[in-house]
Amino acid sequence: MPDNSKKRKEISKRSPWWWVPSLYYAEGIPYVVVMLVSVVFYKRMGISNTEIAFYTSWLYLPWVIKPLWSPLVDILKTKRFWIVIMQLLIGAGLGGVALTIPLPNFFKITLGFFWLLAFSSATHDIAADGFYMLGLTQHKQAWFVGIRSTFYRFAMITGQGLLIMFAGYFESHTGLDDVDTKVIASTNTHVESTINMDSMNVSENNENLRIICKPEVLEISTVLRSKTEIDSIIQYARDWNIAQDHVEKNIETEEMDVQVKSISWWEKYVAENINALLTKYFQDKCKGEYGVSGNVGIFYFQLSASPDTGEEVVVNFSRKEGDKSISLVEGNRIVFDEQTWNIPALAVIQLDSQLKTSSNAIFRATSGNIPLAWLITFTTIAILFIIFFIYHKFILPYPLQDSQRKAESTQFLKNFINTFIQFFKKEKIGVIIAFILIYRFGEAQLVKIAPLFMLDATEVCGLALTTGQYGFVYGTFGMIMLTLGGILGGFLAAKHGLKFWIWWMALAMKLPDIVYVYLSYNLPDSYLIISTCVGIEQFGYGFGFTAYMLFMISVAEGEHKTAHYAICTGFMALGMMIPGMFSGWLQEIVGYQHFFIWVLLATIPGFILIKFIPIDPKFGKKIEKKK
Repeated sequence: MPDNSKKRKEISKRSPWWWVPSLYYAEGIPYVVVMLVSVVFYKRMGISNTEIAFYTSWLYLPWVIKPLWSPLVDILKTKRFWIVIMQLLIGAGLGGVALTIPLPNFFKITLGFFWLLAFSSATHDIAADGFYMLGLTQHKQAWFVGIRSTFYRFAMITGQGLLIMFAGYFESHTGLDDVDTKVIASTNTHVESTINMDSMNVSENNENLRIICKPEVLEISTVLRSKTEIDSIIQYARDWNIAQDHVEKNIETEEMDVQVKSISWWEKYVAENINALLTKYFQDKCKGEYGVSGNVGIFYFQLSASPDTGEEVVVNFSRKEGDKSISLVEGNRIVFDEQTWNIPALAVIQLDSQLKTSSNAIFRATSGNIPLAWLITFTTIAILFIIFFIYHKFILPYPLQDSQRKAESTQFLKNFINTFIQFFKKEKIGVIIAFILIYRFGEAQLVKIAPLFMLDATEVCGLALTTGQYGFVYGTFGMIMLTLGGILGGFLAAKHGLKFWIWWMALAMKLPDIVYVYLSYNLPDSYLIISTCVGIEQFGYGFGFTAYMLFMISVAEGEHKTAHYAICTGFMALGMMIPGMFSGWLQEIVGYQHFFIWVLLATIPGFILIKFIPIDPKFGKKIEKKK
C-alpha cells in the first residue's frame, strides 16, 4: 500500500506536458468522428446533403444534455476513472461502426453506434475538462489553454485530414482503373443528341473487370434547344437510372409515400412557405443559371463483367478539367452489382446557354470499394482508442482534489439540484447563456456544409475534391495554421488576460469565413489557393476559439466547476446543433454561394453580445506573488 501511494505521488508530479496534449487529442477524436468524419463518410456512401446535415446535427444532443448527468461524474468515482472507462467504451463503439458498414441498412445501424459514441464522448468531455481544472492552477489553465485547444483542434484536423486521406487512399486503391472521356462543344449545328440504348455492347467477356464508357469523345452542338425538350431528356435519364437501380435510394425516397400522407403543420404552413420565398429571391445559381436551355449529350456506362456476388461497384463521374460551361447534370454517382452490371447507366452533359464558341472539357469516371475503405478507417481509429486507454491508465496523475465524495453521494438529489441552482444564480446568467448559444451561430452552419462544399461536383458549385484531396487540404497547411493560431491565442490570453483580447479574437474567428464566399464564386482548381483559404480560416478559428473556451472556464469558476463547465458546454453544443440541423436544407435551396454570404451575416449577433458579457479583467493573467 505505501509503495502504491509513493507511485501515485511520483505520477502526480509529472509535467502537464505528459497528459494535457494526449488527453485533449483523445477528447477531440470521437467528437470529430461523430460530427465531421461521419459527414464525409455518409456523403461518400451516397446519402443526400439534407439527410446528412439533419441526422448528424441530432448527434449534438448528448453534448447538449450532458449537464443532466455531469453531477454524476462530479460525485461518483473520480474524473480519472471516468476518463479511462469512457476511452475503452469509445473504442468499442468505433469497432461497432466498422463492423456494420457492409450491412444493407448500414445507415440506421451506424447512426445507432454514432449515438453511443456521442454519449460516451460527451461523458469523457465532462471528466476531462473537470480533471484539467483540478490538476492545474488557474494560471497554468490559462497558459495551457492554447496547448489544450491546439491538440483538440489537431484531433479535428486529424479527422478532417489524415483519417479522411487514409480512407481516400483505400478508396482509390481498391477500385477499378479510372476512365477519362472528352466532351467537345461544337458550333456544328448538325450534331444531334438522342438516347440510344443499343449503342452499348452488353455481352460479358473474359477480360478483367473495368468501367466501359461510350462514346470516348462526346460532341455536343452549341445550338439552343427548347427547355421542354431538354428537361424531358434529363428527366428520362434520371428515371432510367433509378428504375435500373443505378441510383441508391435514400431515406427520403423510401419514405416518400408516408411523408406525403403525414405532412406536419410546420411543413405545410411554415417550411414550404419559407422554401418558396427563398427559392424566389435566392435561387441556387447552379440550378437556376447552368444551361437551362443549352444542348445536352449522353454518356453510357456499364461494366465489362459481373462483380462478385453481393459486391457493388460505385462509379463517380465528374469534370476533371476544362471549360466550366460544360457541366454534368445527371449521373454523377452510379451503382452497379451482379444484376445491373450490363444495364447501361446514363450520364447527361449540358452546355451553358451562353456558350457560343467551340470548347472542351475532360470528365473522369472513378471507382473504389468505399465500404471497405471506411471499414478499415474506423477499425484503425478503434485500435487507436485502445492505445489511449492503456496510456492514460498509467500516465494520468492523481490530483488531491480528484477524489470520490462518498458523503455527498448519499445526498445525490440534493447536490444535483443545488449544482444547477448555483449555476443559474451567477451574475448576468441570461446574457452569458445567450452569448454561449449565439457566438458560433454562423460557424455552426459552416462546419456542416464546408466538407460537403469541398466534395460536391462543380456542377452544383462545389470544389469537386476527392476524399484524399479534401483530407490533404485540411491536414497540411490548415493544420499548421490552426496550431499556430491556438498557441498564439493561449500565449496572449495568459499575458494580457481574456478581456483585453476577446474582441480581437472574435474578429479573427469570424471574418475569415469570407474565404468560402470567394471559393464558392470562383471555384478555383488550384490546391494552393484552396489550401491558403482554408489555412486563413483555420488560423482565425484557432486564435478566436481560445477566447470562447476561456470565457466558459471563467463562468465555471467556483465550487462545482466540473458540472458548471459541463453546463456551459451543453449550451455550446445546443448552439451548434440547432443551426446545423437546418443548414443542409437551407443550402440546397439557396446554393453554396448565397449560403456562405448568409454565414457571414449570421456572425454579427455574436459580436454584439460581447459588449454585455461580464469578464474579470484579471482572468487568465499571471498573479505576481508579493515579496
